[in-house]
Amino acid sequence: MRPQKLEEMKVYKFGGASVKNADGVRNLEKILRSHNPQERLVVVISAIGKTTNLLEQVLDAYYYDKFKLQELTATLRENHYTIVRELALADDSLVMNRLNEIFGLLDKVLSGPHSGNFDFDYDRIVSFGEILSTTLISSYLNAVGVRNEWADARLLIRTDHNYREGKVDWETSARLIQEKVGKILQGDEAHIVITQGFIGGTEEMLPTTLGREGSDYSAAIFAYVLGAESVTIWKDVPGLLNADPKFFPDAVKLEHIPYEEAIELAYYGASVIHPKTLKPLQNKQIPLYVKPFLHPEESGSRIDAGKMTEHIPCYIFKTNQVLISIYPKDFSFIAVENLDEIFSIISKNKIKINLMQNSALSFSICCDNKVHKIEKLITELSVKYKVKYNLDIELITIRHYTDDIVNKVIKNKDVLVEQRSRATVQLVTM
Repeated sequence: MRPQKLEEMKVYKFGGASVKNADGVRNLEKILRSHNPQERLVVVISAIGKTTNLLEQVLDAYYYDKFKLQELTATLRENHYTIVRELALADDSLVMNRLNEIFGLLDKVLSGPHSGNFDFDYDRIVSFGEILSTTLISSYLNAVGVRNEWADARLLIRTDHNYREGKVDWETSARLIQEKVGKILQGDEAHIVITQGFIGGTEEMLPTTLGREGSDYSAAIFAYVLGAESVTIWKDVPGLLNADPKFFPDAVKLEHIPYEEAIELAYYGASVIHPKTLKPLQNKQIPLYVKPFLHPEESGSRIDAGKMTEHIPCYIFKTNQVLISIYPKDFSFIAVENLDEIFSIISKNKIKINLMQNSALSFSICCDNKVHKIEKLITELSVKYKVKYNLDIELITIRHYTDDIVNKVIKNKDVLVEQRSRATVQLVTM
């Protein structure tokens, strides 16, 4: 279906840190009140605060330690109830009742046996985070006069059955979004739609997720389908920074970068933007702004089709990595047939490779240490190959590096793997 164009329509995306408490929700309200009343908005919201992490703990308890379930779900409830109480509505019964309905659905899932498919159950359980946050915020906004309509992304973004990394069916999603969201935005009653990031659904209406930190991608999907004027990601940082301020207190803001550079940074793991976000925006030349949530009047950063004007070094640190080295047991060379088999096993276990390197007798990969997946991968590889691995390592990527920068970064570190290209160096360190 051909994407439609809605005049004066924008997409805003608010991350979990932006709405982690009542002050954050009020700040969101302030931002929405400041926009042009004739301007149509799709507002994509993540789960509040660390809710996704908490729901991942709920999932682990559901599988391995059901004695913890009650404590964890009680914490989940109280986190949301606290925000509602602190918002101090004259009558919060409607919000509370809607939240309790959702908690009842979660309790129903958790009271039954798990499916045995961890990824399927992950999407069933973790997707509740976005449903809770958007229900709370949408209900609050309506109560204080910011008219909006809530839309369920599980019924709008159609994916396949690749749980935790759902692949979007663009044609069906475009039809569903235009039929629901487009109709709301073109009507006279509500110019704001509140919906969820990160989640979608299958043809059978089973919930799926789009990959960790996938809310940015959700915003891009809605923007592409509806022909948005722009996408703004509201963050707790001044804009796109050249480094994580936790590692670099003197990190500087990138005022502007082109799509291509943003895609490179996202590919290597920059946390500000999800890797899949840029492609649909670039395809329709929709600019992406990254703006500070607490200072909405500031310019933030802009990503668009413009040219790179200066090459500021950018640093990306990925912790909790594992380096896996694979050797043929018969001391033979690593040949094409070996690589074909190794990649097949990696793909089957849905492992994302952050770096890879081969020599005559070995093939090594660096990837996120997702324990359940990594243990299974090593077990399968060990049937035919000798496998060695290092845990608790770090992957450092530097764009637009110099030798002086590299030497400074690796000081007092053991470098296990180093790879260089014209613009990028990657270092696996301990």
